[in-house]
Amino acid sequence: MEKDIEKVEEVETTAKVEKTDKKPRKSNDKRQPRQARQPKLYDEEVISIGRITKVTKGGRHFRFSAVVVVGDRKGKVGLGTGKSNEVPDAIKKASQAATKNMVNVSIIYGRTIPHEAIGVCGASKVLLKPAIEGTGVKAGGPVRSVLEMAGVKDILSKSLGSSTKVNMAYATLEALKTQKTIEEVARLRGKKVEEIR
Repeated sequence: MEKDIEKVEEVETTAKVEKTDKKPRKSNDKRQPRQARQPKLYDEEVISIGRITKVTKGGRHFRFSAVVVVGDRKGKVGLGTGKSNEVPDAIKKASQAATKNMVNVSIIYGRTIPHEAIGVCGASKVLLKPAIEGTGVKAGGPVRSVLEMAGVKDILSKSLGSSTKVNMAYATLEALKTQKTIEEVARLRGKKVEEIR
């Protein structure tokens, strides 16, 4: 019996030695360093954030909707909406939708629109008028946001209908879409600019 006990002790000690002989694990340094965030192509501005409450047996559930306008301030602008359980996610979805729906806006002299226009969306109506240099953006709320993102610097505007933020923003975008410079009109009608003037 004593001999057996001695043998067992020997086995245990040798096992311990084997463990210490093992090489240390290699560190997992294959991961690449984090890349710096790419600068955004377009500026973005949140027009409105809405909260929807659903009351259920288990309690209240909140969801959020966001309306975002994006643009390069040089004649490109887009509008989008997004919904999610969290505000940042809703804004992210809205900005992605807005970048997909970008439109080109005709701007003359690099500061104002070519002619007067009325944009309609639902019960909202927005009137846009070109203005002389130094006037600035005479608009408020969502209309101002859309015009600034489009790169308009001198303009007059008036809301003629409902003041719902989303509809006002879309009405402004509709009015901007209808803008055509004299060169574009001449090309469409197959005439020279002098003939139209």
